[in-house]
Amino acid sequence: MKVLVTGAEGFIGSHLVEGLVKEGFEVKAFNLYNFSNSWGWLETLSKDTLKSVEIFSGDIRDPYGIKQAMKGCDSVFHLAALIAIPFSYHSPDTYVDTNIKGTLNVIQAAKELGINKVIHTSTSEVYGTAKYVPIDEDHPLQGQSPYSASKIGADQLALSFFASFGTPISVVRPFNTYGPRQSARAVIPTIITQIANGKKEIKLGKISPTRDFNFVKDTVRGFIAAHKSQKSIGEVINIGSNFEISVGDTALLIAELMGTQINIITDEDRLRPEKSEVERLWADNRKALNLLDWKPQYGGLDGFKRGLKETIEWFSSKENLSRYKADIYNL
Repeated sequence: MKVLVTGAEGFIGSHLVEGLVKEGFEVKAFNLYNFSNSWGWLETLSKDTLKSVEIFSGDIRDPYGIKQAMKGCDSVFHLAALIAIPFSYHSPDTYVDTNIKGTLNVIQAAKELGINKVIHTSTSEVYGTAKYVPIDEDHPLQGQSPYSASKIGADQLALSFFASFGTPISVVRPFNTYGPRQSARAVIPTIITQIANGKKEIKLGKISPTRDFNFVKDTVRGFIAAHKSQKSIGEVINIGSNFEISVGDTALLIAELMGTQINIITDEDRLRPEKSEVERLWADNRKALNLLDWKPQYGGLDGFKRGLKETIEWFSSKENLSRYKADIYNL
């Protein structure tokens, strides 16, 4: 089976490409066209993995390019998106173009080409601050940032194509994924890279919000399970660990695992506007178990520690650490 992965050069996308190749899929990786012909994180994959990957450079905002990329493919994993919340505050138009219009381009092409299945990527940010926990798929959607609003729009557009045209679409909603290759814009790499560079005073934003961190290997397994299951069509499915921990406690746990003590400093530049901060996320993952037979292998505190150890080991490599700008706030 030949599959297209949009956003393949990114953090989750590159791990998904690896996972799909291991599962025996023929993969076409849709990579954002750029002047240097960079393939992003795909360039770090093994030569054996890349032998099974076809690179297609384009732009998700261009309907002609994405349709050309999808020709000859049986299914699509749509991950391409702008995801940085702070950047969405001052450049929201780019999020509409990329996340909403880009999604339209994918699902319209899928409809016209008769693609067998589209796995559309959502985010736990669409729930906003939890009104109840654990958060199931029926929880109200709350656009507390331009980013989350754009993802709500994209999700609803995808589901509308299933309702209107019968396009076989599944919406996979990962909670806060972490692991090797993640951007320093995310909180766990922010903490690890500061400590790995010898910092004792760690600059963070608000540390009281809680998150349901999901190790990237579990997220990839969730995507592949959704692809394999016909029960996922027309459904929204949470992929989360069902374990809640605060940002502050996460920082202290990482410091403990890295054998150091830290002092957390609040950096005003890293704070979200008060009403935009998502205070609590905690996934109900029962639907994933029931429909996909998926459950986290890195769940609970012990699983979180194992995932963090793998992540710390990767970031602590000099070669990998040198890719990150730990001394600045990565917008």
